[in-house]
Order: sequence, then C-alpha cells, then structure tokens
Amino acid sequence: MPSRTLIRPLVRDDREPVRRLIEGTHRFTSAEVATALELIDEWLAEGEKSEYLTYVLEEQTSSWATVRGYVCYGPTPLTEGTFDLYWIAVEPVSHGRGYGQQLLAFAESDARRRGGRAMLIETSSQESYQPTIRFYERAGYVLTARIPEYYRPGDDKLIFRKALASTESHGDP
Repeated sequence: MPSRTLIRPLVRDDREPVRRLIEGTHRFTSAEVATALELIDEWLAEGEKSEYLTYVLEEQTSSWATVRGYVCYGPTPLTEGTFDLYWIAVEPVSHGRGYGQQLLAFAESDARRRGGRAMLIETSSQESYQPTIRFYERAGYVLTARIPEYYRPGDDKLIFRKALASTESHGDP
C-alpha cells in the first residue's frame, strides 16, 4: 500500500516516539537529547508562545501512521526576521527518502510566512557530522562562521546561513 507524508504540529503522544528517534540517530549526547526534550516540553506546554515551533513528519497509510522525523525552529531573540533551526532529525531507517528535505523546506517556508528573512543552523565540525553538513550545503546553506573548539577540543561550532527573503542580498553574512 502506498504511503504519504504529513507535516503537522507535534502533540503529546509524539514525545516518546520523537525521543526514541533522536536517540536512535546516535548523533546526540544524553545532555543534547535532554535539551531537545526540554524544547519539546516547552512547545507542549505553551505552543507558539514558546517560540520553539515543533513539527513532526508522519508517514501514513490507510492502516497506520508513524513519526519518521521532526523539526524545531523559531525566531532568534532580539533580531528582526532571523530564525534558528534548533533541531532536525529523521530516524535512521528513513534516511535517503527525502524526509529531512521536506522538514527543512517546511521550516523555511513557515519562517518566511512569519516574516523570516534568514535561517541559521549551528552544528558540529566532527567527522560524524559530515553527512549533516553536506545536507545543509545541498539545501543552499552557506558556512558563515566557524568557532574553533567550541563544543570541546577539536570540535568546532559551524554556523550555516540561508537567506529566506528573495529581496535580501545574498552577499551579506
């Protein structure tokens, strides 16, 4: 039976499947997983007022629906039109199916609808993050800053940026 995908706001019943999904990537430390769950809990408690806009990608057939990925993003405090992508994750067995691209495109479109002019993404420079870095680059993100040894010795913080508004100069960092 063919399936289809739906991106929808995360609800309380999604918390545990998303926790398993995040842990199942084997990319995040236990502290990072706890932080992701804190943002999910803020979203569940406050909704849009939390400014941690949190959505899941659900694969659906006529007989079942399964959360395959999630994204969390929001307006950057004290800026005009800048958004941060806080988290994006797809369960490993679903990699290569375009779910990450769908989630990222959704976040960009929604940020643009909310007046967003740029999206920032921070990630690690570790070798294990190279597929993630290539994913962002293929999506049009440009490495804008590198902070050496930010997370730990030998692990730089990489900041990627993409202009969302068509009127913005692409040469501006």
